[in-house]
Amino acid sequence: MINNSYLLGLYGGTSTFSEGLGSTSAAVKKQPTAPWSTSVKPQSQSDLLRAALSGRRLVNEDNAVLDVKNASSGDYRKIFAMYQGLTMLEAVADRAGQKNLTALERSQLSKRMDAGLAEISAYLGAAKFDGVRMVQGQSETKAQTGAAVPRDSAKYVTGAVHTGALTDEVATFQGDVKFNITVKKAGGDQVIAIDLAEMGAEPRTLQSVTTYINGKLEAAGVETRMGREQLPSEPKVIKSGETTITLPAGPDKWALNLQGVSYEKVSFTPVTSSDAVYVVQGVGKSGGHEVLKFQEGAGQTSGEAFWVDGQVGQSSLPDGVETVRASATGPDGSMWIVADVSAGTSTQPIKGQGDVVLMKLDSAGKVVLSRALGAASTASGYAIAVDADGRVAVAGSVVGALIPGASGADANVADSFVTVFDAKGAEQWTQRRGAKAADEATAVSFGADGRVYVAGRSQSSMPGALGSGGWDGYVQAFSESQIHSLAPITATATGINQFGTAGDDNVQAMTTDGDKLYTAGVENGRMVVRQFQIDATGSPTLLSSRDLGHASGEIAGISVANGQVILAGSTRNGALDIGQINTAYSGGTDAFVAVINSDLSASANDRLTYYGGAGDDTAADVKIVDGKVWLTGISDRTIGAKAEDPTSGYLARLNPQTGAVEWSQTWTGADRQAAPTTIAVAAGGASVLDRLGLPQGEIPQSDSKQLVDATSLRAGDRFYVTSGTTGRSVAVTIDAKDTLQTLARKIETASGRTLKVTIKTDKDHVTGLDGDTKITAGGVQRLSITYADGRDGAVLRAGEAGRDALAGLGLTPGYIGPSSSDLKTFGLDLPKTLSLKDAEAAKAATSTLQLAIKALRDAYKALDPDSSKPKVTGSAPPYLKAQLANYQAALARLTG
Repeated sequence: MINNSYLLGLYGGTSTFSEGLGSTSAAVKKQPTAPWSTSVKPQSQSDLLRAALSGRRLVNEDNAVLDVKNASSGDYRKIFAMYQGLTMLEAVADRAGQKNLTALERSQLSKRMDAGLAEISAYLGAAKFDGVRMVQGQSETKAQTGAAVPRDSAKYVTGAVHTGALTDEVATFQGDVKFNITVKKAGGDQVIAIDLAEMGAEPRTLQSVTTYINGKLEAAGVETRMGREQLPSEPKVIKSGETTITLPAGPDKWALNLQGVSYEKVSFTPVTSSDAVYVVQGVGKSGGHEVLKFQEGAGQTSGEAFWVDGQVGQSSLPDGVETVRASATGPDGSMWIVADVSAGTSTQPIKGQGDVVLMKLDSAGKVVLSRALGAASTASGYAIAVDADGRVAVAGSVVGALIPGASGADANVADSFVTVFDAKGAEQWTQRRGAKAADEATAVSFGADGRVYVAGRSQSSMPGALGSGGWDGYVQAFSESQIHSLAPITATATGINQFGTAGDDNVQAMTTDGDKLYTAGVENGRMVVRQFQIDATGSPTLLSSRDLGHASGEIAGISVANGQVILAGSTRNGALDIGQINTAYSGGTDAFVAVINSDLSASANDRLTYYGGAGDDTAADVKIVDGKVWLTGISDRTIGAKAEDPTSGYLARLNPQTGAVEWSQTWTGADRQAAPTTIAVAAGGASVLDRLGLPQGEIPQSDSKQLVDATSLRAGDRFYVTSGTTGRSVAVTIDAKDTLQTLARKIETASGRTLKVTIKTDKDHVTGLDGDTKITAGGVQRLSITYADGRDGAVLRAGEAGRDALAGLGLTPGYIGPSSSDLKTFGLDLPKTLSLKDAEAAKAATSTLQLAIKALRDAYKALDPDSSKPKVTGSAPPYLKAQLANYQAALARLTG
């Protein structure tokens, strides 16, 4: 019997006839069985994990099984091979989400995830599909760069200076408020003296004070004006147990804003000032970081929570900062910090899992400059130094590529690096020096001879030196040269000294004094100070050393003052070998300050001061100014306390000769967690301007527009553009002088004009938080990319490992083109990296991989030959039903 089920099925009908004589054969299989089909036995998670960690290729077309061959066999093979690779990575992420993982296993899983994602990215970049288009990122009609370049702006907005009504008197305006405003113009400088006492008995409200200041500015014939700006407060979300509570937005907050013009440069100068001390600390359980500003003798200047006497400022660092290990002040009173970040800001995305960012903060605590190192994988910053000309040196370690395409002797092992920036934040040079095993730079200093000196530790022989076994300490000199004033500065390693014992040794602090160099560290468990002679080539030769006893702690800093070496740190050893004790050991871990002869010989002038309580006290950082020692760290924590237990920070100034504590303060933070990490002291950096939220010095109106400065890109990074019309792939390489404008032209040209690239302006962007209030300033520009009218668009593909520019631009590899394109496009939406740092991150990575697997399944469905045929639905027309009935009746008579 002829089976007419197919015909009826086209119209939603059914047949009650059984197959019999003359029936058709079974439908021909048109697609190979997918590995996720219910008819295929799935591999267990443990088998997938073992396969993933075996080191073999994740994506292997030879392992793809096809039980049907057709015109799209090549596409099926590629999809199945990628499915196998993604399921293995899913098993890795699933394992990382388990409890009680060791740090070593989590590290191994993270490395496998990075390598696997890189393999899939490279595979997708080379694979050629016929029936579909597969991209690593997304399929979009428009994209824009996450990376952005600051616009020139003559506007400056302070943090909140007043809470309440405009008619209320402003507390920060009370008392003796005097400062000068200097306006530089082509015709000369105008200095305008501001003294609120000139207002007499008039109430000092926001309106009255800004009116007074603007009257003085107008009288001086300048166009710059001072205004007020309302800061939008947002509802605050808190958690109480498992309950989330949303509190209403707080009262109105107001800021001052400087409304300048491009041809007037404005500076603020206090009439009187005193030294300022900046402390960077981790705060709260959320992992945030902030900068506290202190002025000795100042009272409580704010009613905000956690403020203490002497504190005159507080500002938050951008999200994504993991830690800050070093800070210093410049000759202009600004503060420089070197931060490790796990995520870039909204305008400065990073290329790998972690990077080092150099930030400059003005005296009001506002980030005015940010420079990302540009590591392709991960980097850590350990040290910073600023010279008298304002140049900044940063040192640390890097894993993977730093200079594009150069990953060191082993791409998975840390190498030392040092980078020098000019006073405006432009990179002058970078040097990477690495042994075969791991090494890292932990200290940096500008020498009196103009050289840059780096100290650190290494697990094997550094180039040009000989190791002693285990971790060794080392000192390396770099000399600079320049062919002519407009040529780039180049650096050359000119001398090295590697030293230590057969055990593990390090250098934790270093300083230079004329032609002498000093290091302090822990060598085979003992605290050791070394003195080196620097010769004419910069090579350091050991002159003397001194063993101070069992370390049981670490060194925070070292300096030379008045012919003596001053060092500080923390220890559990209550009997360090340093002569006379000013203040005895208190128990637990104490901070200490030691004074010894500059030639390191034991002397009756040696002094040792312990600082702390009966619990554990740390010395996170130390600065020596005018012979006095400033210390910061965690104060008197209960011995054996857990990580989540409360911590308090402290700041203290000690006289190292007598041990006298001349000033001190302790505080806590959000969630009762405060953990200071660095300290910096600015001479004359504190003044009445702090109360007004105004910075000392000139207000910057512009920053570099070069992409290598404004973003994490480095010269030589690149990505590829494949035209949707011609299929031709063209590399777009970043040059040192590229700007948004030049890059836009490069992308359009590489796409064969199938893409249209314009510059988009965001008038304001969020720069940080003042409590629960968002602070916005200036504006930024970024690239907007869409397909050209009537064209097929193009595919953006990541550059090679170690030199990918898309990540630094904040662009996802993918297709940009019309959604109605004949060739269906499927985006895996896979980033270059997926964090597995904790169970929560691993869960998010698993979700991302599962969505990518779904995209593969969707592509498989799209390859079905019948997927392009329109579906016919509804009831069969009456005439067709009648015909079918007649056919069936005739067949019934014939077959009797």
